[in-house]
Amino acid sequence: MRVAIVTSDARVYYTATKVLKEYGIPFLSLKMGEKIPFDVEVVLTAEKDLPRVDFPVKIPVHDEGFIDELLARLEGREGFKKVYIAIDPGERPGLSVVADNRVIEVHHLRSPKDVDIIIELLEKYPRARIKIGHGARRQRMLMLKSLADLLGYDYPVTVVNEAKTTPKVGGLEPSGVSDIVAAINIGLRDGQERRIGELLEVKEPTKREIEDIKRRSREISGTITISSRLAREVALGNITLDEAIKKQGRRSK
Repeated sequence: MRVAIVTSDARVYYTATKVLKEYGIPFLSLKMGEKIPFDVEVVLTAEKDLPRVDFPVKIPVHDEGFIDELLARLEGREGFKKVYIAIDPGERPGLSVVADNRVIEVHHLRSPKDVDIIIELLEKYPRARIKIGHGARRQRMLMLKSLADLLGYDYPVTVVNEAKTTPKVGGLEPSGVSDIVAAINIGLRDGQERRIGELLEVKEPTKREIEDIKRRSREISGTITISSRLAREVALGNITLDEAIKKQGRRSK
């Protein structure tokens, strides 16, 4: 048994056992003060019990999120052969971390400019590579520009054909769930590696694209139609649609 649960907190014990069973990780349950066997590598415990547990490697269990640190301890992030940070671009991008074809963690980003979590994941998984779906061109360009500012225009990313990666979701709030599932599917697919700078070489938006963005601004705001100039900036990925609507609103006042 490489994992032992040692805690006086019933809630912590329940959470730990539930998650370990879901992941198929064998564990040993011990009472406080009981001798920990030599083959145990990690002890799960409550925050309040940390000072009372005499063991070099302890992980406090606050919620189900402890599993990320536990897996990292048991396997070693350096032990993964291939790690991908996969992105489903959109107004609220879905993101997944797929290591050796297994999903390690998922996130739902606030906007295409919300790339801080990607930088944090690159630090957390030093050997990770970025994959991004080829769809949602406008939002994808905005995200790539934000990444280029931090990683450089020569940074490589893998562009994946995301056709049929977004599932139909029944019985649940579809937006966040489908974005995340699409990101997982993107992480599991092969693609073509390109430099960010290459992907940012875009053509001038068509009149139809401009009008579509203006129509979308009316739908989102209810009253505001952004100008063609602002719509062009949105199409080029220089600003988000929400930012354009706010700018137009200030001008109207």
